[in-house]
Amino acid sequence: MSISFNLDKKLILLVMVVSVIALTITGFLSFNYADQILKQRTGDQLLGESTVRGETLRLLFESRIEQNQILANDPMIEFLITEMNKVPEMQLKSIKEEKRRDFLIQVQAFQELIGFSIGFEDVKIIGKDGNVFFSLVGISDEDYSQNEYFQRGLKESFVDFEPAESGKKMIVISPVYASDSKIGDESIGVIISRMRTAAIDNILLNRSGLGETGEVYIVNDDFVMLSESRFFENAVFEQRVDTVGVQKCFIQGEENIGFYPDYRDIPIYGSSYCAQDLGIVLLAEIDEGEVEKPINILQDRILFTGIVITAVMGIVAFVMSKSLSRPLIKLKSAANKIAGGDFDVRTDIKTRDEIGELSNAFDSMAQKLQESLIEIKEKEEVIKQLEGDMLLKFSQHEENDCVGVIDMADSTRISSKLSDEDITKLYEIFLNFMAKIVLNHKGEVIKNIGDALMFRFANIDTNNNAMLKNILECCLCMVESNGKLQEQLKKENLPKLDYKISLTYGPVKVAESTTSKISDVFGPTVNRCFKINSLCPKNSLVVGENVRNIFTDFSEYEFTELCIIELKQKYGYNIFEVRRKMFDGFGTKSD
Repeated sequence: MSISFNLDKKLILLVMVVSVIALTITGFLSFNYADQILKQRTGDQLLGESTVRGETLRLLFESRIEQNQILANDPMIEFLITEMNKVPEMQLKSIKEEKRRDFLIQVQAFQELIGFSIGFEDVKIIGKDGNVFFSLVGISDEDYSQNEYFQRGLKESFVDFEPAESGKKMIVISPVYASDSKIGDESIGVIISRMRTAAIDNILLNRSGLGETGEVYIVNDDFVMLSESRFFENAVFEQRVDTVGVQKCFIQGEENIGFYPDYRDIPIYGSSYCAQDLGIVLLAEIDEGEVEKPINILQDRILFTGIVITAVMGIVAFVMSKSLSRPLIKLKSAANKIAGGDFDVRTDIKTRDEIGELSNAFDSMAQKLQESLIEIKEKEEVIKQLEGDMLLKFSQHEENDCVGVIDMADSTRISSKLSDEDITKLYEIFLNFMAKIVLNHKGEVIKNIGDALMFRFANIDTNNNAMLKNILECCLCMVESNGKLQEQLKKENLPKLDYKISLTYGPVKVAESTTSKISDVFGPTVNRCFKINSLCPKNSLVVGENVRNIFTDFSEYEFTELCIIELKQKYGYNIFEVRRKMFDGFGTKSD
């Protein structure tokens, strides 16, 4: 079942389509721009949080290391460790008790120096062989010789964390060197300090600026979380974090910002601060859903606004379509009446627009049609009288004519690449160019048949050499004017074309038309001219055997027989290509 659309529906549909497309493009661009801006701002915010908190954390770690090194560089501590390293194993316990008071005095002095806010819970002084000399928690017989903290502490200062009942403890390890040691000397012992992590927790657990789902936490190089999670309890040293931000830090040494799944396998937007030298990475993250929540709200508002605007545009289009369709419906009704034979109808539409102009033109057309109908009726009798007459009257005598045809080569291929206007122009230039040559040689143009032009030279006297030579010169002039024709075509930006010329001689029948002053010719001579034209080489002249016979006395022309065996067998005659003979300076024919 076909669905018809009148002008009202088409106009409404057009307005609706344009509105929807415009709103869709505008909404998409607005949404995309807002999405980019919001994500950029969130990224900048997370980058700022991770950078500021990461730098603060780094300063805290470095300060703890410096504070621990102050104790390690204390002369009394160096002296105690040097003396204790010399004590035999059997006397070590008694010497520990004897020197413990000196150790406690130095630690107390150290705390008074740097302040008690450092949060010391234990300090162990360990000799170079791994024996624990002193500890704040009491005399210890522990052996640290195989302890990884001790082994690394003999070489460098560093910070690490260890599990505790309350979550975690910070461990600060520093080597102790003799007072007279030089660069490259081995350390004489290690100081391992255990401290509370309240300062670190204050940095990480402050969630201002992180929304409802944001959090900041740290992960060590074992991919284990070192701070409390906002979402899970007891996450310290229990929750594994193998995300993009952690991998980039510890594998590639790079920081990361962007969208990725977090340790909960939930899409988040995160930024990392990589402190690979400290063995940690700090991550600031917000759930992707919270980041895109304003975008979703904006999307809903754009959709609602688009629906409202589309509805309003539909109403406006409906009103406008009615105002436009009424005069057009009136024009349609008037046209139907004229089609039914009522030429007295007039639209009389007075609008000041194109429809009003169309109405005036329609009324003028109706009036002219009415006047033409009267004129047609007046001539009807004359037409009836002509119906019984012959349109063509053939003469009762034959005459010997030279009949020629010039036909455009490859016209179908050329025309397929041109517009209708260019095709018309091409035919007009070609046919008029050749017709002028015929007329200049006193020939008669009979008619054009598509892209071919037929002409003749009537009542030929074969004994009149001047007349015969004029005919051949006419045809050869067409061949030799190819360059001028191409120049005219080039000026009009038209393609180059080739053509074929044929000429025959013999008896023809002349027909005179009652509707035209131009005569037409018929007969075998005409038919033969068209047949041999198709065998003619491009931009050349071919003639029938009769023409060649009457031109035998002209030495300046050369007739070359074309070996068309099928033509001779079927029709019994040959064709010849005609050229001018070329002579050298001695009067002999040149090759």
